[in-house]
Parts: sequence; structure tokens; C-alpha cells
Amino acid sequence: MNSLTELDKKHFIHPTSSIQEQQQKGAKVIMEEGDGIYLTDITGKTYIDAVSSLWNVNIGHGRVELAEAAAQQMKKMAFSSAFSTFSHEPAIRLAEKIASITPEGLNAVFFTSGGSESNDSAVKLVRHYWKIQGKPNKRKIISLKRSYHGVAAASTSVTGIPEFWGMAGHMMTDFLHVDTHYNNTTEQAVQSLCQAIEEAGPETIAAFFAEPVQGAGGVIIPPEDYFTRIREVCDAYGILFVADEVITGFGRTGKMFGIENWDVIPDVMTFAKGVTSGYFPLGGVVVSDPIHEVLKKKSVGTLFHGFTYSGHPTAAAVALKNIAIIEEERLVENSKQMGDALLHGLKKVKKRLEIVGDIRFVGLLGAVELMQNPATNKPFSSNLQVAPKVIEVLHELGVVCRSVTYDHTNIICFAPPLIINQMQVDTLVEAIYEAILQVQQQLGIKAE
Repeated sequence: MNSLTELDKKHFIHPTSSIQEQQQKGAKVIMEEGDGIYLTDITGKTYIDAVSSLWNVNIGHGRVELAEAAAQQMKKMAFSSAFSTFSHEPAIRLAEKIASITPEGLNAVFFTSGGSESNDSAVKLVRHYWKIQGKPNKRKIISLKRSYHGVAAASTSVTGIPEFWGMAGHMMTDFLHVDTHYNNTTEQAVQSLCQAIEEAGPETIAAFFAEPVQGAGGVIIPPEDYFTRIREVCDAYGILFVADEVITGFGRTGKMFGIENWDVIPDVMTFAKGVTSGYFPLGGVVVSDPIHEVLKKKSVGTLFHGFTYSGHPTAAAVALKNIAIIEEERLVENSKQMGDALLHGLKKVKKRLEIVGDIRFVGLLGAVELMQNPATNKPFSSNLQVAPKVIEVLHELGVVCRSVTYDHTNIICFAPPLIINQMQVDTLVEAIYEAILQVQQQLGIKAE
């Protein structure tokens, strides 16, 4: 282990991590094995993976079926380019499958290697869509504050969390961020969007991007009427609506795609993560039939956009098997049922503790918000780092989880694999109670 720790410090620059902390303390944990909802590190300690690693291991760890699907495709043809209209069966079949499960009218797929590439591609595609129709000034992208859409050039700028802009500054221009529905009414959030559109000029706006549920922003679930109003606003102003389903897709919210919870159909959807349950890098953009028709008629010559691994045959084969498992094992339904069970268990936890505020879930995507005074929504002082402390105790108790502390919030996020069962839910709930209780006691607050 010491050897691996030193090699890690010397050679591995970690994503979204503190470089200084890594150098001072080494890797927090070195994982070695995965099985179902569990991960085991190199010391033999086993953890519940309560966030599906990065919101993506939907069918759980250690699924031999996906290894076999990858091996079979690799033996036959591991890779072939999709540039210059070259094609192959796995990508064709996967595009067909995705079209069959997305909301009505979303039938054409552009493949990428992951979520950041998917949202970057969506930005370029919607701008191209308007340009070929003689409207090159429709370039601006509007998204929500606290939103997360990736870390590539455009997707960093679409992201509405300032911390992600600070590393290298804004990479691109023509990106606007409006008020989210978090701590706002639907009317207030919609008015913020309308005001931004009016001030910028509708003739300059290409698209509005939104996650059906804001994931990295703190699992922020919209009011029931929010997306209906958003759809109306986009239609009224002639703006495309892009739903970022990178986290919410493939059963995570108790529906195959998150936006289906609100019966709204976007013009464009982006996806990644759950499409392969993290077993192979893959993402994509799905466009509506009207957009595809415009592209077919007016996109003349080569579309100068694409990635080496767009439509990777092995990735496509893995995705096809992954989606088959989601369907065969009824994991979308299980996500709804176990999400309800987790919500029910955590509501009981709230009654036993003093610092638990809002608890919110849609399927197996949820959060617990910690407050100094939940009755008045009084937050903790940022320097107390309450949510990170709970995460540390959970780690000691054998639960991998994540916190969100943007804008002085203290939020614990949950997204366990969709295969979780009632017994495992009960174990997770008890660990959450114990972790929050310990931190509450450290803060000098007594439980009832």
C-alpha cells in the first residue's frame, strides 16, 4: 500500500481534487474491487457506494455480463472509426435503441466519450442549427445558477457554479446564468429567465440548458410546474430547450429519463454516465426530428465536429447490454421503489435529529440538507464544514458519499446503484443517522 500511495503522489494528478492534500496525505482510499452496491479497498475494508461512484454505476459493480459484452466485441472488432460516414453495427444498433427509449420525437444520436463532450457538442450543434438557417447571431446559451454541465471549454461556461470558472477563467463568451428554482418559486425562476432573454434579445439566444434535477449543485428538484413553464417560454421566444440527462438518464430518477417526471419533451437531450453504468466511457446528444430535418437539408459539406471515440464499437456493445439489464431487471421500477423507501427512512431520521432540514428524492437521486435551525432555514457558518464532516464519519462507517457546500449550503447527496434492496437501504439509513448524530454531538447539539 505504501508503494502505491507514493506512486500515486508522484505520478497521478487527480481530477477535481486538492493537489496539496494529495501530496500531504496521499490518496484518501485506493479501491480494488467492486461487487453490487459495494466497493472494497486494498486494505480489505468494504464500503456502500452511496453515490454510484460518480452518479454513474447504475447496474452496480462487478457485472460480468458487461465484461463479456466488451470482450466479445473486442475479439470481433475493438475499434473502427465513424468519421467520413464509416459505420458499424454496434453504433447503429445503439442509436436505434436510444431513439426507442427517449421521449417521443428524439430520434437522431451523435455519440461522444462522456458528459462534458456531450454538452460541448450540444452547444456547437444548436449554434450550427441556427447558423445554417441564416441566424448566426443566435449563439448565446442560458443555463441555471448551481448547474453542472461539465469541464470542457463550452460545458465549463454552461456550468453555473463559479468555482469551476476560477481554475482557468471562462473559456468562452456568450453564456448567461439565471436564477435556479432552488429557494425560489417557479414564477421567480421563470421571470429571471425571461428578463435575461429580453435583455440579451431573443434573436441572440440559441438555447436554454437545464438538468432535470440539478445534481452536483445539491440534488435540486424542480417544482411540479417548472419545466412546463420553461417549455412555454422557450417556445414563445424561439429558443431550443436542452435537457442535460447526464446524471438523470437511464433509470436514476424512477423514469428512464429525468425529464419524463415532468411530461415535457426537450428539443435536445445529452447523456452519458448511466448509459454504460461507467463500465466504458460513452456519451451522446439526441436531437429532435425537426432539428435533424434541418441538419439533413441545410448542413452542407462536412460537419467538422467529432471525437476519435464517437460511436466506439466496444462502448456501444457495452451500452446495449447495460440497457438490456436495466430493462430486464426492471431497475427503473426498483429505482422508484427503493428511492421511496430511502426517503421514508430518512424522514424518520429527521425526527430523531436537530440539524436535518430538507430531505428530497426523486427515484434514487436525493439529498439531505443540514441546517443550524431547520425551522427557520438558518444555515451553518461555512467555516464549520458540517457536511464534509458528516462525509468523513460516513467514510469511517463504510459509506462512500459526497457533500455540496456551494453558497454556504451543507448538503449530503445520494445516488446508490439502482440494484439496491430494502435491507441495504435500511443499513444505509442507519449509517446516515449515526454519522449525522456524531457530527451533531461534536457541534454541542443534543438529540431529542
